[in-house]
Amino acid sequence: MSQTAAPARPAPKTTAAKLAGFADSRLGLTGPIKANARKIFPDHWSFMLGEIALYSFVILLLTGVFLTFFYIPSVGLVEYDGPYEPMQGKLVSEAFASTVNMSFEVRGGLLMRQIHHWSALVFVASTVVHMMRVFFTGAFRRPRELNWVIGAVLALLAIVEGFAGYSLPDDLLSGTGLRIASAIILSIPLIGTYVHFFAFGGEFPGEAFIPRLYTIHVLLVPAIFLALIAAHLFLVVLHKHTQYPGPGRTNSNVVGYPLLPVYIAKAGGFFFIVFGVIALISALVQINPVWSYGPYDPSPVTAGAQPDWYMGWLDGAVRVMPGWLEVVLFEWTLSLNILIPAVVIPGLLTTVLVAYPWIERLATGDAREHHLLDRPRNAPTRTGLGVMGLTFYVILWANGGNDILATHLHLSINDITRATGVLMFVAPPIAYVITKRICLGLQRRDRDRVLHGVETGQVFRLDTGEVLERHAPMSAYDQWTLVQHDAYTPIEPGPATDANGVKRKGAWADGITRRLSRFYFEDRVDPVTPAELAAAHSHGDHDAIDAAHGHDALDSGTEVRREVGSGQA
Repeated sequence: MSQTAAPARPAPKTTAAKLAGFADSRLGLTGPIKANARKIFPDHWSFMLGEIALYSFVILLLTGVFLTFFYIPSVGLVEYDGPYEPMQGKLVSEAFASTVNMSFEVRGGLLMRQIHHWSALVFVASTVVHMMRVFFTGAFRRPRELNWVIGAVLALLAIVEGFAGYSLPDDLLSGTGLRIASAIILSIPLIGTYVHFFAFGGEFPGEAFIPRLYTIHVLLVPAIFLALIAAHLFLVVLHKHTQYPGPGRTNSNVVGYPLLPVYIAKAGGFFFIVFGVIALISALVQINPVWSYGPYDPSPVTAGAQPDWYMGWLDGAVRVMPGWLEVVLFEWTLSLNILIPAVVIPGLLTTVLVAYPWIERLATGDAREHHLLDRPRNAPTRTGLGVMGLTFYVILWANGGNDILATHLHLSINDITRATGVLMFVAPPIAYVITKRICLGLQRRDRDRVLHGVETGQVFRLDTGEVLERHAPMSAYDQWTLVQHDAYTPIEPGPATDANGVKRKGAWADGITRRLSRFYFEDRVDPVTPAELAAAHSHGDHDAIDAAHGHDALDSGTEVRREVGSGQA
């Protein structure tokens, strides 16, 4: 029996094709690429927030590599002899001198420093805003709880990495921030002193901290970042991307564009837009001029010193606490004026942030997978809680610049601090109530639009003096968007005992679950049901009015609604 050889594949002609064939024959990339090349991603402007965070991180890596070529992580003293004349002949640390030399003597060094710093600010900002989008739209629900935790850890690491980065130049501003960090570490009971001596290599400021901080900044934290970002993107692909509700969009599909070639082309172009905008800002707007601050000296404190924006709320929390709040126990001083605002409050907020998906799941009792996003108005309690947290943050952030506010607005710094102490307790609950009422009002408005249509501004007066207004029906697309969300009701606990009279497992937590569920869903506006929609679209006596008038004042498909009982049109 003769055997016929399989026809040979045509030899690749171009160099790129040859390289692709070489890689595929050894790595087997064709299968995975084909499987994921047509993966669909939804299209919405808010999804670009995560892309901005990713692209600014890439820019940070590129510019950070450049900066490591010229930065010297040492606090050893040298005599400055560079081009900046006000510093000539002064003893400065090698870290400070290398930063100034990088800015004035390295071609493009100052621009690279500016791009690196602005990219860090954009990275933290886009990460935080991306987390806010995830929170307000409910994108953290099952199966994405783990991705929410990863995102929260990334946001916290971004703050730590940013603080470490602007502390490396060893200038007066960064040294003041490190002194505050030293005090925060020392305020931790029992272990604070040991952690401080381990980190700083002795008393503050020490000589070992800058090299250790440099290693953490350029090696340890970026490695953790890369691992977490890779895990985050893997889970996004594994669980598929969430999408906003609309006709044809369900929990089992994704409506959008394929990864190749559409999404890759758009993402590549957007990367260069982000890079270009950051480069333009860096070229035009100066930030962190360390030569103006001078080298760090533990004795003076910079007047009007302000940290980067993401550390401002922590600084404001420390400033609002009274300085006398200290307790001495058995000759040990417990500095509650630092421990509470700088350790306890951030720890509690972080715990609630990480655990929130499970807190809301306990309130809803909903263990289903969710791939459709919520409109924030349809989750009024969650939206109110988010705005309450943001209000608390903004108040403390503003207090972090209370000295600047006092000098520029000609106010008393003591009055600003006292007002902050009151507002941090009063304003967040008020913001919660107002936001929740606005969301409920918007839900009632949506319900009214679905049942009665959109106002046209056209009114008609009957012979009896009654005034009616024409409402045009909404499109099926708009109706679906307004009625598709779930209607949750407060959870009612089950019986305390089972059929055999044995106490049911977990019955002790029923009271907590009931109160939490009532807090979330006692005030609610249910979406329009199909029966309500059919009843609202049956005109009834309005059809008789049309027949009695004998004209087509009311077009087919429109609804007449009584606006005024009687009067003149």
